[in-house]
Amino acid sequence: MQFVVTAFDYEDALERRLEHREAHLNGLRAMAKQGAFISGGAMVNDQGKMIGSNVHVAFPDLDAVQAWLDSDLFTVHKVWETTTISEIKLLAID
Repeated sequence: MQFVVTAFDYEDALERRLEHREAHLNGLRAMAKQGAFISGGAMVNDQGKMIGSNVHVAFPDLDAVQAWLDSDLFTVHKVWETTTISEIKLLAID
C-alpha cells in the first residue's frame, strides 16, 4: 500500500531539523533500498524556510506507517508537530 505523510514542523523546529537532517535522510535512504521510501521533501514557506515535510512511502498497512513515523528522528526530536497519513495510489507516467 502507498501512503502520503504530511508533517508540519513546530514553529521553533528549524534548528532541530537541521541538526538531525542528515541522519533523517540516511534513514530515508535505507528505506529507499528496501522499497519503502518512494519520494519526498521539505515543504517551504514564502520565504523559503523549511516548515514541514511531504513523504510518499510504501508499507503493508497503516500501522506500519505509524510505527515508522513514531520512530523517525524528526518525530523523536520534536521537529514534526502534526502529521497526517493518507492512503494514495501514485501515478507513474513514462
